[in-house]
Amino acid sequence: DYVVVKMIPDNRLPPRHLHAVRTGKTFAVIKWESPYDSPDQDMLYAVAVKDLVRKTDKIYKVKSRNSTVEYTIKKLEPGGKYHVIVQLGNMSKESSMKINTVPLSAPDALKIITENDHILLFWKSLALKESNFNESRGYEIHMFDSLMNITAYLGNTTENFFKVSNLKIGHNYSFSVQARCLYGGQMCGEPATLLYDELGTGKDSSATKSGQATDVAAIVVPVLFLLLVTLGIGFVVLYMRHRRLQNSFTAFANSHYSSRLGSAIFSSGDDLGDEDDEAPMITGFSDDVPMVIA
Repeated sequence: DYVVVKMIPDNRLPPRHLHAVRTGKTFAVIKWESPYDSPDQDMLYAVAVKDLVRKTDKIYKVKSRNSTVEYTIKKLEPGGKYHVIVQLGNMSKESSMKINTVPLSAPDALKIITENDHILLFWKSLALKESNFNESRGYEIHMFDSLMNITAYLGNTTENFFKVSNLKIGHNYSFSVQARCLYGGQMCGEPATLLYDELGTGKDSSATKSGQATDVAAIVVPVLFLLLVTLGIGFVVLYMRHRRLQNSFTAFANSHYSSRLGSAIFSSGDDLGDEDDEAPMITGFSDDVPMVIA
């Protein structure tokens, strides 16, 4: 035996399982279930959205007969904080939740250029990739000194660069640039961070590789040039010595005995090619030949 029992719907119950399905920069998709299964008529829900930053409220009406209801809340602000309340239109018990929208992205291509007594921060305009960002909002810059363990707010600008002065030698700094925070610093963009490594060198991390390459080139190029010059001079000296040895050997070979003249001829090598074959050679003196001295 069995019996079928049909429960009487209670419109005073709150919606069930309220949760966020997806959140973006300017919207949030929420989902909930009806207070009881299989509603037999359209149910009117009141969705209240409280802006916890601006301190404003908005109420939306949603009508549905489905057991599961999905609704998209639009016109939210990036990086905002909201309190969402869902209840039946008869002001029954409520279900609530908090959601945070996705903040604006960090600026791209943050770089540091080192000058004589200051540095310049450069970055790309955030409006190039964020349609919800207006340049008039501007950017704010923060600096963290790792040696002192202090974070400082340097200021804000509507430009795409910022000048930083009075940096201390031997300190490491981290700079961050983000969309300017609104309403008491509660709605900020994601920060782009870059390390500036002082340590007495004045070099930043974005230029570390190029700076090291420049330093290495400044050392290696002169050394290679001196090595090439030294090798060139060495080859010239070896070539000259080789030539002198060759000339000496030729002179020695030519100074051997000549069968045509019947005597030995010795030459120093300096007068090679200048000797006169017709000139008589002195072969010796005899005792019976008078010597005449003029």
